Amino acid sequence: MLPRFAGVATFMRLPHLPLADAREVEIGLLGVPFDSATTNRPGTRHGPRALRDASTMIRLMNQATGTAPFHLARCADLGDVGVNPLSIDDTIARIAEHYRAVRDAGIVPLTAGGDHLVSWPILRGMVDADAPVGMIHFDAHSDLYGPYFGGFDSHGTPFRRAIEEGLLDPERTVQIGLRGSSIDMSDVDFGRAHGVRMVFIEEVRERGPDAIMAEARTIVGTAPIYVSFDIDVLDPSQAPGTGTPEVGGLFVHEAQRMLRQLAGLDVIGADLVEVSPPFDVGGLTSLAGVNVMFELLCVLAERLYHRRSS
Repeated sequence: MLPRFAGVATFMRLPHLPLADAREVEIGLLGVPFDSATTNRPGTRHGPRALRDASTMIRLMNQATGTAPFHLARCADLGDVGVNPLSIDDTIARIAEHYRAVRDAGIVPLTAGGDHLVSWPILRGMVDADAPVGMIHFDAHSDLYGPYFGGFDSHGTPFRRAIEEGLLDPERTVQIGLRGSSIDMSDVDFGRAHGVRMVFIEEVRERGPDAIMAEARTIVGTAPIYVSFDIDVLDPSQAPGTGTPEVGGLFVHEAQRMLRQLAGLDVIGADLVEVSPPFDVGGLTSLAGVNVMFELLCVLAERLYHRRSS
């Protein structure tokens, strides 16, 4: 037995298995070390490595919920997806192919990014265009913008693309924590025109996290959903290591409270993105990020356990 600070770092000290050898794995933790679609401060390509290191502090049980995810589901670190840092288009194709293989293997993915563009090809790999899923999305930004600079996809475009491709059902999509100044409000116009429920931080503060999550659960219903968590939904006082920080965000304890209310929903996969270690302070953002991942893991493990038991 090794102390937590020793040995090769894997997500939450889980065994590392290549996808080809993960035949009995039910939940796979993966890294997507890509940030070439970042429009401001880069560095999220280093996120998965920093998150693995910070995750050695994660233990067996969620004290708030009583969930012991590693006892409920077979989990493993499936390593990093092969990306091309010099090509967005090639990386999109690589990620989609990899997650298609994850889906075909019957594995539920929990992903560490990487910038937020990676969520789009993850959805491409996991979802059939004729069977769109819903989504609960925690973020300071909607990521519903059109292409930048006349035709380039970025970390501001993934969910517009996913809606346009029929991967996401916009009327079962809820975005929570939106705030900050805007380029031109075209993202908000797109979201509202397509039926996306956009919850700005002022509404979270006025109504409270529990009321917001109760509404979100009603909107997404019982059909499959994906969960995406951008670390910049947190206030930069608690998560400074990110590319596009926005003041006035959620506190970590509020985010944890909201994530725990995903329990019982049909969550088919989740991601935590936009951790940029070069801008972090004392590993604070990575620590917050892996605790978000742990809350998501608990939700995924409980879902699998109850499906297996029913």
